[in-house]
Amino acid sequence: MLTLLRHCGHSSLRPVQTLNIRSYVTQMGKRVAVVLAGCGVYDGSEIHEASAVLVHLSRGGASVNMFAPNMDQMHVVDHLKGEPSEEKRNVLVESARLARGNIQALAKLSVTDHDAIIFPGGFGAAKNLCTWAVQGKDCSVNDEVKAALQAFHGEGKPIGLCCIAPVLAAKLFPGCEVTVGIEKDDKYPDTADTAAAIGQLGCKHVSKAVGESHVDEKNKLVTTAAFMCNAPIHEIFDGIGAMVQDVLKRA
Repeated sequence: MLTLLRHCGHSSLRPVQTLNIRSYVTQMGKRVAVVLAGCGVYDGSEIHEASAVLVHLSRGGASVNMFAPNMDQMHVVDHLKGEPSEEKRNVLVESARLARGNIQALAKLSVTDHDAIIFPGGFGAAKNLCTWAVQGKDCSVNDEVKAALQAFHGEGKPIGLCCIAPVLAAKLFPGCEVTVGIEKDDKYPDTADTAAAIGQLGCKHVSKAVGESHVDEKNKLVTTAAFMCNAPIHEIFDGIGAMVQDVLKRA
């Protein structure tokens, strides 16, 4: 995975408003922050994962605010060719594509205004939110991302992470439990190496199938493999649904 990660680096925004999401449950809707890392699997947030998170949050009756760091991407990848290009793009501006313009700079995120936080995957989580793409377990985490995660963790509020994003928790919360799929399974080609690095950080990797989530009750972390698995998109969608449901139950 690290090999692929290494190769694969405006007009003003409209006023930000909270998304109006229909409630499918009788309880009061939870307030959830979703943190994006750009737009596109190779250099930003994985679009299908981000969309699945939003659909399941809507179905769960949550109200959502989206955020992204206001910074340059590590690099830009031509998604047709699968190769880096020379242009530069901003993480917040690109994330606004996924958020339909309804997004704020991550620096404005307040833990007191939210009951939970979720990070979709995509290589942007390992390139823009931290430097795992080039440094593996020795990576650094973006200061704003670190502050957000530590704030929610400190308040005992649930944190959802999918695909490669669980490495953020492994880097910041020694001894935590996460999943990035099933080790020693051909359907999860990058899981074994990632799980080994997670273990080297003093954390526990728990093998879970793509349709499942893992809950670390002590740390209020909920993780799922998503596109760490070569699975049909509906299975990815279902696994993210399990993650979102477990987050909302604990919010």
